[in-house]
Amino acid sequence: MNIIRIRRSVLAASAAVIFPVTLGISAPMAFADNGSETFGPGCASVPMEGEGSLSGMADDPVATAASNNPELTTLVSAVKAAGLVDTLNNAKDITVFAPTNAAFEKIPKADLDALLADKKQLTKVLTYHVVGEKITQQDLAKGSFKTLEGGSLTTSGSGDSFTVNDSAKIACGNVPTANATVELIDTVLMPK
Repeated sequence: MNIIRIRRSVLAASAAVIFPVTLGISAPMAFADNGSETFGPGCASVPMEGEGSLSGMADDPVATAASNNPELTTLVSAVKAAGLVDTLNNAKDITVFAPTNAAFEKIPKADLDALLADKKQLTKVLTYHVVGEKITQQDLAKGSFKTLEGGSLTTSGSGDSFTVNDSAKIACGNVPTANATVELIDTVLMPK
């Protein structure tokens, strides 16, 4: 009788370790559709489990996934204010350069409040952070991409260190969602 219990407990413990790994949900690293891992020092601040975790975000479309991540609450408020939730959630194969809460904190409060109150300008700024294609880590090394706003942004770097428009650093990159790849950045990008 004890042997059977031991075997069942060993089997259960083995399943608890093996199944999450085979499903690609071992935290904190997750795998995007292109087979690359998430990267960057900011990935450590993303929750280890739950809907806002790297693996949890992979299950939802990008705006919904962002709403579950505590690092992106200001961005989510801005997306809602601009009326872009459905647009982002219904887009296919996009890349979102998502400013973290710390990125928005770099903007003086009066300027941020004015931006959030101006739907036209807010939409322009937010759509400047979205590229209409999935960008891989290799593409980030030396890239130029057209944004949904109509302008372009550039990326450069290597390994786990990448910069966008020579000003924003990717804190946590290659985060998969159901319809997008997310690059969490430390500075809000402003279109020209």
